[in-house]
Amino acid sequence: MKTTKSWLLLLLAAAIAVLFLLPLVWMVSTSFKNDFEALAGGIQLFPKKPTVENYVMGLQGELMNVPITKWIANSLSVGAAGTVIVLLIDSMAAYGLARLPDMPLRRTMLSLFIASLMIPGVLTFLPMYMEFNALGLINTYPALILPATAGAFGVFLLYQFFASFPKEIEEAARIDGANKWQIYARVLLPSAVSILVTLGIFTFMGIYNDFVWPLYATTSPEMRTITAGIAIMATGSYTQSYGKLMAMTLIATLPVVLVFIGGQRYFVKAITQSAVK
Repeated sequence: MKTTKSWLLLLLAAAIAVLFLLPLVWMVSTSFKNDFEALAGGIQLFPKKPTVENYVMGLQGELMNVPITKWIANSLSVGAAGTVIVLLIDSMAAYGLARLPDMPLRRTMLSLFIASLMIPGVLTFLPMYMEFNALGLINTYPALILPATAGAFGVFLLYQFFASFPKEIEEAARIDGANKWQIYARVLLPSAVSILVTLGIFTFMGIYNDFVWPLYATTSPEMRTITAGIAIMATGSYTQSYGKLMAMTLIATLPVVLVFIGGQRYFVKAITQSAVK
């Protein structure tokens, strides 16, 4: 009976996995089809005559006024810069809230941070756009980077770790002559590497995959990110070029997938971490 139940659960998990993988398989398959075959219709999962022309034409997008490589570079640079700033600001805020008892209104600010998690991001979209427009930052890199450079989620995540950090280690560092900045930089941050990497991966993926804000915060093709750029392509001259769109989507997905694969082992460490080296 127990074996039968295990097999049924395994089959259910396999069926769910197939449902999740089918769109990905369809995307990869379509990216190797020419436009005629992609538009032919019907259920044809694999291409009859595979071609890499979609990838070649996409990566040479400069010749067709579609700077794909520039869009990918924008997404990578904006995501990397935003992630570094988030880790710096969130870690300092979490350190102050968790380890500095003389900080004024510490509990009040922590409550405000937690409460802000319940505010939908769409409510801040228009005020943020008006603010950046008044500052003349629309269609600039600061407009793409600054909105994501701090978040209550990261502060709360790091706060939980810093608050549970052994006081004995901090006191030992203080006895050795370390000040608050040195304790933060040389004691707490090295101990929170797995959590920082986890937060960095989530932040990078969020900035890289963001669609709405880059779409409205940029006006020139050279400033677009890859998500906004592909959306423009899908509603422009590439409306029926499914093969090219799927090829560009797959290329755009690769950096995020590689980052996730490279840092996935830190997820387990961040979840299971209950002690400090």
